[in-house]
Amino acid sequence: MTKLIFKKTYSPLSSAEIIAKEKANMDDKRFQHCVRVSETSRKLSKLNNYDEDKAALAGFVHDYAKQVPVEEYVKVIKDQDFDPDLLNWNRAIWHGIVGTYFVERDLKIRDPEILMAIRRHTTGDVEMMTTLDKIVFMADFIEPGRDFPGVDEARKITYANLDKGVGYQLAHTLSFLIEQRNKVYPRTLAAYNVWSTK
Repeated sequence: MTKLIFKKTYSPLSSAEIIAKEKANMDDKRFQHCVRVSETSRKLSKLNNYDEDKAALAGFVHDYAKQVPVEEYVKVIKDQDFDPDLLNWNRAIWHGIVGTYFVERDLKIRDPEILMAIRRHTTGDVEMMTTLDKIVFMADFIEPGRDFPGVDEARKITYANLDKGVGYQLAHTLSFLIEQRNKVYPRTLAAYNVWSTK
């Protein structure tokens, strides 16, 4: 495993402090996933002429809030003026959208592009997704620890064309949610309608 070092942290905290805080905020399985997403983000950024170190950092912190207790999420949604409709959803959606609050509060990362990529990594978006949004969205989906039907095809598509990777992931996710008879977050459905033609 590559030793994690972020040359620029977009925070008053050092690279070592951010890594230590993240490690303390989740179990080891989740932490190792974040390391792999960081490494995959770095690869995708190289292929797409993006800042490798910034992508690696965003990929690393994307799930910082994944294991925050539900009651803490509910309190933050209510107290910090998040859309109250979020209370009808769960941590699968919250850890991206509301997770940015915890990243800002605990890791002191306030870079708008990194925060947007974290916010969008659970849902995609209908608005123009930035290169960083797409990198983190796809790195989370195709990192080497993922093992689901279609993941090899997703990797092949994404490494060849990032936009087509986003469209593939949205189609795959919607198909899975519908098959499981799960609710579909409206923004994800709207994003599919935009990205399905890419």
